[in-house]
Amino acid sequence: MSATGRGMLGCGMGKRFMERFETESLALMPGQKVQARVLSHHPWGVVVEIVGYENVGLSVSIDTIQQFSQTTSSYDELLALFPPVGSRIDAVIEQIHRWHPPVSVRLSIRPGDLESLVRSCDFCGEPITLGPGGDALVLDSRSSDGPGSHTLISHRHCLAERIRPENGGERARAWKIGTMH
Repeated sequence: MSATGRGMLGCGMGKRFMERFETESLALMPGQKVQARVLSHHPWGVVVEIVGYENVGLSVSIDTIQQFSQTTSSYDELLALFPPVGSRIDAVIEQIHRWHPPVSVRLSIRPGDLESLVRSCDFCGEPITLGPGGDALVLDSRSSDGPGSHTLISHRHCLAERIRPENGGERARAWKIGTMH
């Protein structure tokens, strides 16, 4: 930490600045596979907790009706897709919103999403695969003067092409991020 940073911490400004962003959920991103424990059933779906993030203060849900209502033929068939309370299930993070506490996470348990989550690029609108083998970048944007953040999903080339040509280092990093071993 720089001398300026230490000075800010000493005067109390740094503490306010340091606590402005919730950081524990930053390890979670769209396309990431997780284990979830089902806590309760609701008319629209289930409330769950992500295993390993139980004490982070997340609001986590699976909208079972939205995910399966078009593929089932009866209400009973749809209800049978609700995982039992207390069970542990495989899921994939579909959306994460960090606008304000608590961080809101929407999971998917669709078999196709568990194999390969496909969403639209927030720049070009074309399909993009999140997770292994995909070309997606997950961008978290934050303001320098307030809490919260917003998650964007982008093709690698969509981000690289939007960086000014004279900023070649950042363009090169956009092409390489996540591919370095």
